[in-house]
Amino acid sequence: MCSRFTAFLFAPLLLLGGCGYHSVNSAVHLPSTVHTLAIPSFRNTTNAYHTEAIFTQAVIREFTSRTSYRIIAGDDPGADATLQGTITSFQIIPLTYDNVTGQTSSYLVTITARLVLQDRRQKVIWQNPSYLFRSQYEQTQDLASFIQEDSAATRRLARDFAQSAVADILESF
Repeated sequence: MCSRFTAFLFAPLLLLGGCGYHSVNSAVHLPSTVHTLAIPSFRNTTNAYHTEAIFTQAVIREFTSRTSYRIIAGDDPGADATLQGTITSFQIIPLTYDNVTGQTSSYLVTITARLVLQDRRQKVIWQNPSYLFRSQYEQTQDLASFIQEDSAATRRLARDFAQSAVADILESF
């Protein structure tokens, strides 16, 4: 009877063991040989001025805060891996309107980027040639202020993009 009771108690634990859960900081895609990660400035093929610098810095901050890797801002041939990024599309589309004023009250921002993580021998560890990030943002004072390089909205957008991209690279669900 005791062994049945014990089996009954531990059966759920055995079932949960194979559900795909893993601990924080367990990087599925990054080999154990990666200790330093170079992140050169992203390229920008859009008309969104200076976006690549803000997005690069946000990705660097996110990797620094979520991992124990030594992050190098820029190119470094001695790094164990390098993350290259290119912003290929940046769109802001009105989503909802204020019934009283008729002005836009929220926007849908869509960014497409090419992200490639390579080891020092140029072997691709992880890549997404059309990484799509989409999020809704509330109206700022005007659309022009939203896309200026120093706006709080652009920094928030870059932070959200970085959180999503780094999570995808590290966890890849």
